[in-house]
Amino acid sequence: MRMAMIGLGKMGGNMVRRLCRGGIEVVGFDRDTAVVGQIQGEVGMEPAESMADAVSKLSSPKIVWLMLPCGVPTEQAIDELIPMLDKGDIVIDGGNSNYHETQKHGQQFAEYGIEFIDAGTSGGIWGVDNGYCMMVGGNDNAVSQLQPALEVLAPAADRGWAHVGPIGAGHFTKMVHNGIEYGMMQAFAEGLNLMRGKAEFDLDLAQITELWRHSSVVRSWLLDLTADALSHDQDLADLEPIVPDSGEGRWTAVEAIDQGVYTPVMTAALHARFATQDSEGYGNKLLSMMRNAFGGHDMAKKSKVA
Repeated sequence: MRMAMIGLGKMGGNMVRRLCRGGIEVVGFDRDTAVVGQIQGEVGMEPAESMADAVSKLSSPKIVWLMLPCGVPTEQAIDELIPMLDKGDIVIDGGNSNYHETQKHGQQFAEYGIEFIDAGTSGGIWGVDNGYCMMVGGNDNAVSQLQPALEVLAPAADRGWAHVGPIGAGHFTKMVHNGIEYGMMQAFAEGLNLMRGKAEFDLDLAQITELWRHSSVVRSWLLDLTADALSHDQDLADLEPIVPDSGEGRWTAVEAIDQGVYTPVMTAALHARFATQDSEGYGNKLLSMMRNAFGGHDMAKKSKVA
């Protein structure tokens, strides 16, 4: 099997490494030529100087996998790709695109007879060794043609990937997956913070998270990563308490509102991330002001610099 990978960042680059090691021929392109050269040297990926060059090195049906940031980069790549492709060729969007946009892209490609697959991809930087969880949307014919690559990317040929539904279903499933991930992370963070605050017990969080990894109901890969990190550093003094959100948590919250589905945990976890990004704290200042206005309660004020 031969395919092109457009975008060789943390995810795309590692996916190419796994594909090449698994016997899939890959032509790779990234604007960072150093990355292209590095991966070429590591696993024998065939380099391309541009997206057009990558496509020209494929035979029909051409298979082009996009691993680009959602939004403008993916939109631009799709617009550039369409004139390069023929009826029956296949394009995969493996990034974290909004499923509504994915459905539009499916219609756009369908006008030219080009197959389109959305592949929600989970596994992070560890996927190159552990395999990726692939949530795939598209029609049966296109997915069956892509199956050899999916089997290599997954932890095993018979698990870790699934054709979950039509175009859009893959990215929708990955969106909800990330919403759940937000809730799990927030629960672990709150619980460990609560234990750290119980000074009289002097709890060893590294010991406890390691303990929970074995036969506990809350054992998980997320807990494995947390336990490993805490074994090296429990104070986390070098970190800023700022947690960005990549977008899919927001989309999950919007979807819940649109459906009228009760999702307080995922939504609260998203809002907790917003709180970490509020350097001005204007809302909290308003709360302090209102509390003083109706009850005469003290307000903490910034000290004046002489």
